[in-house]
Amino acid sequence: MTTKPLISKSKLPNVKTTIFTTVGDLARKHKAIDLSQGFPNFEADSKLLNLVSQAMNEGHNQYAPMAGFYGLREIISEKIESLHNHFYDPEGEITITVGATQAIFTAITTFINKDDEVIVVKPAYDCYEPAIALNGGKAVYVQLNTPDYTIDWVEFKEKITDRTKMVIINTPHNPTGTIFSKWDMQQLEDILKPTNIILLSDEVYEHIIFDGQIHESASRFPDLAQRSFVCASFGKTFHVTGWKMGYCVAPSVLMAEFRKVHQFAVFCVDHPVQRALSIYLKNPSHYLDLNNFYQEKRDFFLNGIRLSKFKYKPTQGTYFQLLDFSQITMEEDEIIGKRLITENKVASIPISSFNVNNRNDHMLRFCFAKNKETLEKAVEILSKLK
Repeated sequence: MTTKPLISKSKLPNVKTTIFTTVGDLARKHKAIDLSQGFPNFEADSKLLNLVSQAMNEGHNQYAPMAGFYGLREIISEKIESLHNHFYDPEGEITITVGATQAIFTAITTFINKDDEVIVVKPAYDCYEPAIALNGGKAVYVQLNTPDYTIDWVEFKEKITDRTKMVIINTPHNPTGTIFSKWDMQQLEDILKPTNIILLSDEVYEHIIFDGQIHESASRFPDLAQRSFVCASFGKTFHVTGWKMGYCVAPSVLMAEFRKVHQFAVFCVDHPVQRALSIYLKNPSHYLDLNNFYQEKRDFFLNGIRLSKFKYKPTQGTYFQLLDFSQITMEEDEIIGKRLITENKVASIPISSFNVNNRNDHMLRFCFAKNKETLEKAVEILSKLK
């Protein structure tokens, strides 16, 4: 008797194991210093940890409201209005999510249907395209230009068709560390103004931006704000990526549809953590001081490799730094990245994984959200590479 296969057709036939998993496994196998994945190797503020314990001990251990604890939504609204001069109603325009990834996936799932086109700026974080594909959409790529990873807005405009349903941007940008300037956001606003295209703005590194520059959130631009989902991450901001805690803001007409999907995907998010964050966010220094905290780490890392053969432009935001290895070798980035792990015991992420057609920019991405001891060991090795 013949039986039908359990899986007749994959919904993601071209998706392989992520580069983060591949590199992470290799780094552990070879006991390499791991500057690949984007998480800190130091502890969060004990004040925040104690607030979570306090919330648990006070009995906040059952379901939170579907949209999130109102006190947390309220303080998020105040934060955004203070920083970006745009008011989001806590009742109908803010939702607490299981990290920014869930917010991004939910926004895409809510609005993308079969054959809808979504413009994705490449290199792009790897959660966007699978979500588009799962919902029957088509990713349309705009590749950032090297060496500075700037966007060609003429090309961007040319990629818009009558099938374009959504645009995804990410600023500060992972993996390149660049930021969209005020001029960039104005170009985007002007291009989208005559359309009904939805903007999905991934702003998880909103509070990690350097050299006195300003984060130009989509919330700052009236026409962008009225068509945008802005997604953010408490995990990135407060060194607690394992908590998977984020939020999403959008106009009520968009958020009402978002919540229809959200309620059946996760319903609600960790209650005691939400209670803790609602108190912790009342002190703005907890997020406003983050720029200086990470700039010290960036500058320490770059100063350590200043005499190496790597070329670099200091990252503008995020806790990632690109290093150009073209003076060391012209090999594919995945090859030198693997050898750097197996022979030199330092792990990084090859950028080709995120480019259109795996374009090799001769760049590796290093995460400097590490303690001083880890960075010292890494720069000592990197400085000796010939």
